[in-house]
Amino acid sequence: MEQTGGRTNSVLAKLTVVGDLLLLQLTFLVISAGIITLFPAAFALQRVLPEAISQERTGMMRMFFREFKWAFKRFWLSGFGLYFGGVMLAFGLAFWANATGPARIFALVILIPLTGMIIGLYLSGLAVLRDAGDDASMKTVFRQANLFLLRRSLPVAGGVVGLLTWFALASQVPTLLVVGSGLVPALIAYWLGGGRRLEEKDSGEVSI
Repeated sequence: MEQTGGRTNSVLAKLTVVGDLLLLQLTFLVISAGIITLFPAAFALQRVLPEAISQERTGMMRMFFREFKWAFKRFWLSGFGLYFGGVMLAFGLAFWANATGPARIFALVILIPLTGMIIGLYLSGLAVLRDAGDDASMKTVFRQANLFLLRRSLPVAGGVVGLLTWFALASQVPTLLVVGSGLVPALIAYWLGGGRRLEEKDSGEVSI
């Protein structure tokens, strides 16, 4: 009887985690509808994700909006630039992928590795951002993301491949974007970062 009760509690705990993650994803979708709110919403989701998975704290929505306010105040302009940079990069890839001639090969040889590097840097930024202090800036996050990318280049490369694979699937099944557009990059970065906040580790130090 006790064993059955323990299994029931375990299932309920997992369902609670899934429910919180989906609620965060839906909140991310609504808030990121505005262009300048897209990346602050992604950053807020990343910082709340460990608590949603561990279930050590309650009030996920309150935490999310607090983190969003923090991220928007510090990163809205940088996020705006990231958005338009991403759009231009995607346009360039689409243009040259459908072009003809030798220039097409030369352009793709440059753009494809560049795209992978930028995505890897973005995932690295998410991985370090979740542990950033309240005084973090884009400059400090960028510097730490570069160090993270250099130290964990192989796992980050795997994360890039995983994310691109997911986007390829989502292009065929658009419903996947609804349930994972914010969660999938956040979960990959969570895995890259080791799954815990730095303050939960033995050192107790935050590098940013």
